[in-house]
Amino acid sequence: MTDGTTRQNRRRILLNAGLAAMAAPVAAAGLSRTAAAQQKLAPNLVQYVANTPDPAKRCDNCLHWQPPNACAIVDGPIAPAGWCAVWAPKG
Repeated sequence: MTDGTTRQNRRRILLNAGLAAMAAPVAAAGLSRTAAAQQKLAPNLVQYVANTPDPAKRCDNCLHWQPPNACAIVDGPIAPAGWCAVWAPKG
């Protein structure tokens, strides 16, 4: 190799290393947000019950309801007629 080619290869390696170092925190932030978004609360922590005594406060009337049987906050299968302590009316 010539001296010029060696310098170009060295520059390319240093440039790529610098770009990788700048991209790493951005990638890590994206991964941590994804991991945080996937964590849900256990049903017993929010006093979840499968059948609510109050028909106005059913899971399928809640802001966090995700049809057909899920919740954005509470883990596991959720009954449409259920209720928990994080129930919030649809806006």
